[in-house]
This record gives sequence, C-alpha cells and structure tokens, in this order.
Amino acid sequence: MAREMGKRRTAILRAAARLFAAHGYRGVTIDDLGRAVGTTGPALYRHFPGKEALLGAVLVDISERLAARGRALVAEADGPEEALRALLRGHIEFALDEPDLITVHDRELGNLTEEDRRTVRRLQRGYVEEWVGVLEKLCPNVPGPTLRASVHAAFGLLNSTPHSRGELSREAMADLLLEMGGAALLSAGATVR
Repeated sequence: MAREMGKRRTAILRAAARLFAAHGYRGVTIDDLGRAVGTTGPALYRHFPGKEALLGAVLVDISERLAARGRALVAEADGPEEALRALLRGHIEFALDEPDLITVHDRELGNLTEEDRRTVRRLQRGYVEEWVGVLEKLCPNVPGPTLRASVHAAFGLLNSTPHSRGELSREAMADLLLEMGGAALLSAGATVR
C-alpha cells in the first residue's frame, strides 16, 4: 500500500511540474491537476492540503533529490576529479530529463510558503557546498566565494538546457555541457576528462 501511495505521489508531482511549467502556478487549477493524473481535483486533497502545498512538495522534492544525489556522488567518487565529473553528469542528466522542474523553480519560487522556501534554499545551499568542497580540492588557491559564484554560474549554463538544446541529440548536448561546465568550473587550471 505504501509503495502504491509513493507511486501515486510521484505521478502527481510530475504532472504538477509539467502543468506549472506550461501554464504557471496561477494558471493551473486543482481540477487541472486532478485531470492530469486521472482523478478529480478534490481527490488530490488526500495527498496534499492544496495547490500551494503541492507546489512546495514539487520544489522541496527535487531539492532533496539533488542534495542527496550530490552527497552520494561525492562519497562514491575516487578523488575530486571523478567527483566533479560525477556531479556534472548527474546535474546534466537532471537538466536534460527534468526541464519542467527547472522552469518551475525559476518562475514559481516566490509562490512557496516561507517555510518551503527556506527548506528549498537550505537544501540548495547544501548541494552547492558539495560542489564547492570538490572544487576546493581541485583549485586550492581560489577563494571560497569565487568557487561558489562559479558553481552558480555553471548551474545557469547547465540549467539553460530546456531553452538551448535545439536540434542537438541528448547525447551530443550532454557531451557539450560536460565540456563547457567543466571548463567554466575549472577556469583556474584543472581539467575534466
């Protein structure tokens, strides 16, 4: 039963992300969300207290997943170069496979409750610090604030994927982003292979 509820929740979150990305938070009704998952809007109240809570769940969920995956990739890596490659590949996979979430985050963060916004920001800071920790080992002479700015700039590059892929295949875009992201992050001298 819990597994089935988890699948249902995941389906609702994906549908909500798709609709919020396409129409904006204010342009989507609870009935739209219900129809997107084959039920009525009021039936969603069994899973979420309302549309605002659903938006919060969408953005907290992706922030938790990115933070957990970042920690795991760094922990499993054999050294900082491998960790950076793994982080880049992981984020590129996210950007290519879940562009709706990038759009929703960019446009709808202001519609979160203060509590959800704080949670998302805390999780995002932790994710950024995983990257910074790896970069500190690769570029020990670069100050922390510069490394943090580099990570945020690289995210801007990687997260532009929903708008920039054009006619490139997924594989070609992933390769291009890996090369460009690595170069941007390591402009102080190290290289990603």
